[in-house]
Amino acid sequence: MRLRGRGLGRAWLLAVLVAVAGCGTPAQVVGGQDTPADLARFYGQELAWGSCAGFAVSASYQDRAAAGFLCARLNVPLAYEDPTGPTAQIAVIKAPGQPTAERSLVVNPGGPGASGLEWALGEADYVARGPLGDGFDVVSFDPRGVGASTPRIECLGGAEMDAVRAGGSFWGDPAGVAAAEGQDQEFIDACVSNTGAGVLAAMGTRSAAHDLDILRAALGDRQLTYLGFSYGTLLGTVYAQEFPGRVRALVLDGAVDPAEDPAAALVNQGAGFQDAFNEFARDCAQVSDCALGDDPARAVARYRELVDGLRGAPAQTTDPRGLSESDALTGTIQALYSTSMWGTLRSGLAELADARGDSLLLLADIYEGRDDDGRYQSNIAAAFTAIRCVDVRPGFTGEERAATDAAYRAAAPFLDNGHGTGQTPRDICDRWPVPATLNWTPEIPEIPRTVVISTTQDSATPYQAGVDLAKLLGAALITVEGTSHTATFGNVCVDEAINAYLLDLTVPADEQTCPG
Repeated sequence: MRLRGRGLGRAWLLAVLVAVAGCGTPAQVVGGQDTPADLARFYGQELAWGSCAGFAVSASYQDRAAAGFLCARLNVPLAYEDPTGPTAQIAVIKAPGQPTAERSLVVNPGGPGASGLEWALGEADYVARGPLGDGFDVVSFDPRGVGASTPRIECLGGAEMDAVRAGGSFWGDPAGVAAAEGQDQEFIDACVSNTGAGVLAAMGTRSAAHDLDILRAALGDRQLTYLGFSYGTLLGTVYAQEFPGRVRALVLDGAVDPAEDPAAALVNQGAGFQDAFNEFARDCAQVSDCALGDDPARAVARYRELVDGLRGAPAQTTDPRGLSESDALTGTIQALYSTSMWGTLRSGLAELADARGDSLLLLADIYEGRDDDGRYQSNIAAAFTAIRCVDVRPGFTGEERAATDAAYRAAAPFLDNGHGTGQTPRDICDRWPVPATLNWTPEIPEIPRTVVISTTQDSATPYQAGVDLAKLLGAALITVEGTSHTATFGNVCVDEAINAYLLDLTVPADEQTCPG
């Protein structure tokens, strides 16, 4: 789950509403299961596995895809309400498990807009060679509109994205609100021009859940075994609602609670990032050259001094762009997702104290999906907004926006640019050019026991959301005591429990706790 923003009040939480929509056409049996007749050709397809070379969206991807992986394209309806119309192609990747593997473990790394192919090239081979490889081929995919899937969501070009990132935060006055909304409108217009309104209307979590079920069938699995991280937990929850009888096992790590009030979810996410910042500040204070000083209580004030100094005066970088205020904030947020990036953040802040910005700019580029050659090979920035806006319209009134803005500033003072006046721009999704398609209802059909993992100081998906999602699904909850966003693959305590569950359906003890 990503945090998006250009200063406070511009940090967007992903859509937290999900749908319970099904196809109403007569069913026929495909692969031993009832399937709507007009979708039979999709459910009956076989994947043509081959080289991943043609799926590359970047040079680094191409280099990593050489050996051990197989790729294929899955055909799905572009619009499920018109299954005889245009189709979309979902890029799928597989790291084959051991010869004993009898089914697939499908993984979604989050976002919305994160590439499952990129995740697989970094993680899936490692997973397939471990205990899970005895029972599963490890499979991931680029959701519709994302990465190597087609048609692909495209909005601003590279130079335009660089220009947006070079800007500072907006003042909370009529001129600042107008500038922010004008920039949003330019983004909307670019999405319509470069992607097409018809394609934009087909994006969203509801459609992605239906794609996931067609993928399950094409893999030859009667039931789905699924691991979702962050936004992937939302996708897994939608799948469970729409296809409860086709669930074998679900692991949802870094949970999004679809029943949470959108304003509260945004503020809680801000508080999560503040908690992670505070932990970073305490760790940094133990180092003699910490740019935030040796008193964690003063860390927020010192951080704002460093970042506010960039307003209108970017720090020098080897890259001619320089480091803007916006990119400094984005780079910090990127590093707060995992303690493994704290060293880079510490170096970046030390550089900033010397009026240099290379490390923070690198972190911001990672977040935004920009390669060294200046191209945005990843389309996560465009896909994040397009998917979120097809999912839900926040619809906050002016008073609600002002109240949420004030609460967010109080919850996350390290992100408070000092511009709050009670006037805030509308959410970009409230002007999105195609309808929202999700309609959350709290009823969860009966499903097998699932597992939710929630980390106590998770920056992007706060702990309580996992607690609440576990209650909603009747799932076993694993609590991880630590500071990280998600915990599976690398935490021995978690991995042992998850391996036993995924392989043998041994459900962890309720309220199990693991060290971070």
